[in-house]
Amino acid sequence: MAEIHSAADIAYVRREMLPEQEAPGSSRGVVAWFRESLFSSIPYTILTLFCLYLLWVIVPPILSFLIGSAVWTGTDRAVCATEAQGGIQPNGWFGACWAYVGDYANQFIYGRYPNVEQWRVNIVGVLFFGGLAGLLIPSVPYKRENIIFLSIVFPIAALILLTGGDIAVDGLYIPLAVLAVLALVVTYAFAKLSDSDPLPGLKNVAALFIGLFVLLFILGFDFGLMHVETEMWGGLLVTLVIAVTGIAASLPVGIALALGRRSALPIVRFFSIVFIEFWRGVPLITVLFMSSVMLPLFLPEGVSFDKLLRALIGVALFSSAYMAEVVRGGLQALPKGQYEGAMALGLNWGQMMRMIILPQALKLVIPGIVNTFIGLFKDTTLVLIIGLFDFLGQIQSSYSDPTWASPVQAMTGYAFAAIMYWVFCFSMSRYSMFMERKLDTGHKR
Repeated sequence: MAEIHSAADIAYVRREMLPEQEAPGSSRGVVAWFRESLFSSIPYTILTLFCLYLLWVIVPPILSFLIGSAVWTGTDRAVCATEAQGGIQPNGWFGACWAYVGDYANQFIYGRYPNVEQWRVNIVGVLFFGGLAGLLIPSVPYKRENIIFLSIVFPIAALILLTGGDIAVDGLYIPLAVLAVLALVVTYAFAKLSDSDPLPGLKNVAALFIGLFVLLFILGFDFGLMHVETEMWGGLLVTLVIAVTGIAASLPVGIALALGRRSALPIVRFFSIVFIEFWRGVPLITVLFMSSVMLPLFLPEGVSFDKLLRALIGVALFSSAYMAEVVRGGLQALPKGQYEGAMALGLNWGQMMRMIILPQALKLVIPGIVNTFIGLFKDTTLVLIIGLFDFLGQIQSSYSDPTWASPVQAMTGYAFAAIMYWVFCFSMSRYSMFMERKLDTGHKR
């Protein structure tokens, strides 16, 4: 008879845990990352090797041109010209001529803005980037005050500092008063059509136009500053003025147009659709030509608008139409239950949009909004065709100076422009990614 063992003699379950051991070397560290990310399969390996070959072919010559063989100091074209043109480089050509960029740096930033008055541009830059940093950094307090500063105080201060103030605005008081009366009548009519209380809307419209009258008074005051015409502006100054104005105007106008396109009022919906489709149906270069060349032909004799102001209005209206469609996509992406829940809470239309719908919709379309901002920032280069010398236009105009004429002058100028545009656009892209991660509160499972 076979010997019968007791249950205690046979261990089916381990009584003591084994000590922790490190993961195999092939599944951790740099080697594991390369294996999983770059060489996980034969097609991935071939693609990785091909990309490495392209980097090997492209990157070293670019770095050699921008840094290794570049010329950093000098007073004229001789330091950057070929040997046949008076240079001293043994192999016959140089890398980037950064000495030329340094000599023209002031013009690239300020254009023809008077040197003795450039402190005003510097103050505007400090106010803008300081206020923007306080608004974009989450840990900085007083966000509401910062928004008021950037939306009201800063534009007025920047306009006075850049132009010098004392702007002739006497002829605008009567048209503005007529427009204020029409706005009050329209606001009252729409409130009655929608069966809502007209008093809040009338108060908002009245406050807006009172603010505009105060603004006109401030702009007409003599601050004792030298008046600088916008024709003297140029370089990075013009690029930032156009881009910031277009961005600041396109977002609220685009939101209003998107809400108007989804409105239950047929008149509001019709005019919103017409506006959006018209501006999306014409290229920006046509808008700029129309604002610069054709618009003055339709104005009464003796009435004229500043060329930069016309470009700003055209860019803002053009980008607002695209922004409206981006915002409309976010509004349509929200489930119907969000609207029904807001109405069940007893919120009126304005409260529902401000507290429930728009915060969620704008969060969903952050990539589209920033993409529109980046496109607008790069499209500022088109103002060169109407005689406004932005950053790229100022670089191109410098090529006519024989002092720095060399075979690498144009390549250096365009490389400098590409680097500057990349810095601004990449910064906007990275910040949008940061905001997406910060606001991503409930869409991942």
